[in-house]
Amino acid sequence: MIEPLKDSFGRVHDYIRISVTDRCNLRCVYCMPAEGMEFQPHDQIMSFEEIASVLRVLAPMGVSKVRLTGGEPLVRKDLESLVGMISAIDGIEDISLTTNGMFLASKARLLKEAGLTRINISLDSLQPDRYERITRGGNVERVLSGIEAAYEAGLDPIKLNMVLMKGFNDDEIRDFIALTLDRPLHVRFIEYMPIGQASEDWRNSYLPLSRVQEVCQEAGWEVVDEKGPSGNGPSRNMKVAGATGSFGLIHPVSEHFCDSCNRLRLTADGNIKACLYWSDEFNVRRVVDDPQAVADMFRKALGAKPQNHEMALALERKAQSHTPTVRRMSQIGG
Repeated sequence: MIEPLKDSFGRVHDYIRISVTDRCNLRCVYCMPAEGMEFQPHDQIMSFEEIASVLRVLAPMGVSKVRLTGGEPLVRKDLESLVGMISAIDGIEDISLTTNGMFLASKARLLKEAGLTRINISLDSLQPDRYERITRGGNVERVLSGIEAAYEAGLDPIKLNMVLMKGFNDDEIRDFIALTLDRPLHVRFIEYMPIGQASEDWRNSYLPLSRVQEVCQEAGWEVVDEKGPSGNGPSRNMKVAGATGSFGLIHPVSEHFCDSCNRLRLTADGNIKACLYWSDEFNVRRVVDDPQAVADMFRKALGAKPQNHEMALALERKAQSHTPTVRRMSQIGG
């Protein structure tokens, strides 16, 4: 048996998030600067065949869960072909996708038929004008149509990711939880992270997720703990008593979940990131044709993985033990 992927703190890694592109059709305020990004040339982005070859190395090492991210993964042509390639790899049991949902209506069924298990849809506002401002040009009606298409295609669970930002969308917490009352939707409130820039704008917009529970109390809802749907990861899950769906809290800043971290990341240009926040990267693309070298590279990356990410120290303007990444979220993969 091949030794599982374990770091120096004993954490076993069975989950990888793979960015298939750094390109995106939106310019969300927490993900990109207003002027956008300089995207990498196509020849610097890993091919579907290269991604599949990496996973064929990782699966015997215990990696069983794969999430495809971006940028926006659905701007990558024929993404369902990659899903099919991954689903054919022995040992891969779960394939998920994080998308902004703008192209999902026409792709949901194809993705499901190719082997996609479940889906996360980024949705930071239900108000058309506000959604357009947060995303700098997005159309929330297209996202809502994508959610319906995912539901009709049989993708389950369907999770809605809301990055909570003070003064931007914190007055919509109740509306988002209301979505779960009668439908099997699972809302995830996510703390705003300082990826690529621990700026004053970030500090001013950061809001701890204790606010979500306050809103529930104000609404008079009885909230009960919930096991949560498959792939719930670091989320603390709960539901309004009697609701069909659920909601969860993901608080990487106020209550980091590093002790139980089981995930690796592979950027679109082929760099392994064992931790989202730190700058450490190991380029696996240059050895992608050598399975042993690929395996060794992942073990090397895990050997350098720190115990935690220290985002809370950035909030308090305190010194950190490592160098935070300068890459934006869209360049790493959400």
